Amino acid sequence: MSKKVIMTEEDIKRTLARIAHEIIERNELLKELILVGVHTRGVPLAKRLAADIENFSGVKTPVDTLDISLYRDDLSSLDLKPVVKLTDITATVDGKSIVLVDDVLYTGRSIRAAMDALIDLGRPKSIQLAVLVDRGHRELPIRADYVGKNIPSSRHEEIKVNLKETDGIDEVAIVSMSTAKEGQ
Repeated sequence: MSKKVIMTEEDIKRTLARIAHEIIERNELLKELILVGVHTRGVPLAKRLAADIENFSGVKTPVDTLDISLYRDDLSSLDLKPVVKLTDITATVDGKSIVLVDDVLYTGRSIRAAMDALIDLGRPKSIQLAVLVDRGHRELPIRADYVGKNIPSSRHEEIKVNLKETDGIDEVAIVSMSTAKEGQ
């Protein structure tokens, strides 16, 4: 399996700072903004963005968490039972501007599931999407409002996001899956 690091810890930090600035510029009423991290790696990314937003604007932005396991459209085809994580939406989403935060945007199906889960909780004023990496290959008409890095990739590659909070290291890498299969 070959691995090529395409974002280092410093790259991720700089990218999140840029995205935070973009969120501030687009959302005049920051007090009406809620960041919602999609489990697993969207949660620490949302917390980091909230810290940057507070640092740059002085406004503390709430961070909630969303589990989409039961909203996935491939649930019936999975052999294993889904591991349901905590959805923690502390305030009403009605009339709020929501920024969904995830690590990688690929086919769009996970984000569709996240929007379904969010709308079940109320009627937001708007839903925006922030992702660290957009790798293309969309199957649904979904696009990110805030993109850290566009990384065109093959379907035989995986974009692996590692974060200190979940993996002990900050990096984004492209992993060639065809190489891994050849070695088996």
